[in-house]
Amino acid sequence: MTVLIVGGSGLLGSELVRRAVSTGRRPAATFHSRPGGHGGADWHHLDLRDPLRLETVLDAVAPTAVINASSGGADWAVTAEGGIRLARASAERGIRVVHVSSDAVFSGRGRVRYDESRLPDPLTPYGAAKAAAETAVRLLCPGAAVARTSLIIGNRRSPHERLVHELAYGTRQGTLFTDDVRCPVHVEDLAAALWEIAGSDAAGVFHLAGPDALSRHELGRLIARRDGLDPNRLPSALRADTELPGGLDVRLDSRATQRKLGTRLRGAREFLNENENENENENGSGNGPGRT
Repeated sequence: MTVLIVGGSGLLGSELVRRAVSTGRRPAATFHSRPGGHGGADWHHLDLRDPLRLETVLDAVAPTAVINASSGGADWAVTAEGGIRLARASAERGIRVVHVSSDAVFSGRGRVRYDESRLPDPLTPYGAAKAAAETAVRLLCPGAAVARTSLIIGNRRSPHERLVHELAYGTRQGTLFTDDVRCPVHVEDLAAALWEIAGSDAAGVFHLAGPDALSRHELGRLIARRDGLDPNRLPSALRADTELPGGLDVRLDSRATQRKLGTRLRGAREFLNENENENENENGSGNGPGRT
């Protein structure tokens, strides 16, 4: 199976590439600004706003499947139109599509958990772009998989982790909101789940988020403790007191998806305590969390 990872130089894309190479595969991956750091992939420059370049890359790679892990933010031309353009070109070539979407497609109104059957009701330009793309993907590619995810945490490499460090060291102004709730997922778990879905014929909507619903401030305190920082140095505030748009409490319910997968999606309380648990194991006390 030949897989093209669109957005291969980003946080998620880099982990998708790393995981593929570690299992003996050589994926193709795209970049916009500069190639990713892994030499085990074949890198191709791609701007999703350029239809001719997109067709050139697809024809050169001739992939069996495409995982769209690109991140154009609120740029409609990239996030919405680019995703639609990729889906259309893939459908014309019979390429399987795994499209990564976001919990930003939901409003968070009513403090409900959003399962795979809920229809998008975005509040922000980014959420609207993601919702438009995933709707088009499902129409153009009936066999496609749309995978919604939440706040992605890495091994000290994600934007939220960098923000926590900068706030704790006082090198950045800002706060972590106590009423902005998401279901964080570890990038390694997310990438493993996406590869599992890409290698199957599963179609439809999947939710790939951790089981723990945490505010950004709660998450920041967990990150600080893991990294030996003082969590009390992290300033807090209510996002409801600001004019920032978007849903406050958006909880992806991944239980239905989790029952279909062999990959286990850990909660943030588990994966952010792993180092502590590993140290306890080395000292002969405690039991670290299992991985599947």
